[in-house]
Amino acid sequence: MLPKENRLKKKKDFEGVFKKGKGFNEGFLFLKIEKNNLEKSRFAFIVSKKTNKKAVDRNKIKRRLREIIRKNLPRIKPGIDGVFIVQRDIKDKGFLKIKKTTIEILKKAKVLDD
Repeated sequence: MLPKENRLKKKKDFEGVFKKGKGFNEGFLFLKIEKNNLEKSRFAFIVSKKTNKKAVDRNKIKRRLREIIRKNLPRIKPGIDGVFIVQRDIKDKGFLKIKKTTIEILKKAKVLDD
């Protein structure tokens, strides 16, 4: 589970990311990031009903993404707010493909230290 201090929750924070943030697209994921003035990076995940009708499946996708981010937190630069938006194509993808795409989009956004 993603630690509480690494979760983006407030509406004000979401609005800031969507208004001022920079967007990156990679396969079935879209990442919107913005700098924050904190020592921690925070993330949120959006999986709409258009992606999958069943809440169970939507939650499973979010759990997988949270776990990938949690494992890579030490490599992620501090001071970033990020929102992952999942697109329809994710339905048939396995965990390893989701992990690979997530790492690629983080590298593309220059958020991940190598």
